[in-house]
Amino acid sequence: RAKVLNLGLPKSGTTTLGQALKHAGYRVADWRVRGRGYVGALMYANYFLGKDPLGKMARFDAFSQMDIIRDGYNLWPQMDYGLLTTIREFHPTAKFLLSYREPEALSDSMLRWSNLGKRRLKIHAVPGLPLGYGSDNLHRVKWIEGHYRFVRKVFEGDPNFLEYDMTDAQAPQKISAFLGHDLPWWGRANANAEEG
Repeated sequence: RAKVLNLGLPKSGTTTLGQALKHAGYRVADWRVRGRGYVGALMYANYFLGKDPLGKMARFDAFSQMDIIRDGYNLWPQMDYGLLTTIREFHPTAKFLLSYREPEALSDSMLRWSNLGKRRLKIHAVPGLPLGYGSDNLHRVKWIEGHYRFVRKVFEGDPNFLEYDMTDAQAPQKISAFLGHDLPWWGRANANAEEG
């Protein structure tokens, strides 16, 4: 089965996608592999040795969230051209998804999720969001829009790439058709409390 990797940002429906893929029988790594470490850290550990970035997680079919910004880590593989192209070289049949969420809504959700928008994004230098930026809504929206443009450009014309809107009622059907695999469940996971 081809590997499935989501290039979406935190709070763009990554957990929902992970749950949907699990219900469909995929073995999913969602930002952390219990007992092994964080997905992003495991990717980079192999990448910088010239090895398959997914090699330390070979038992997983899908990766619903790659980034980590906690516990001393600040890793954003979905924003790294070198890493992404290396994954494609090792896994030419891999399927890449981009879970889209309207930038203003995504920025607002990040602000209300733990201390992600209020503190963590501001005190770390994130690709496209330099140190000191990130706590302001305008900064986050600009960063989110930039990420979408980057991914669209990297995967332009690639039949193994699908962007979907997390609010689109047809999203599960589009993902199913893209993967060639039915998704028996689609719902809402990991929502902010006030989002219900």
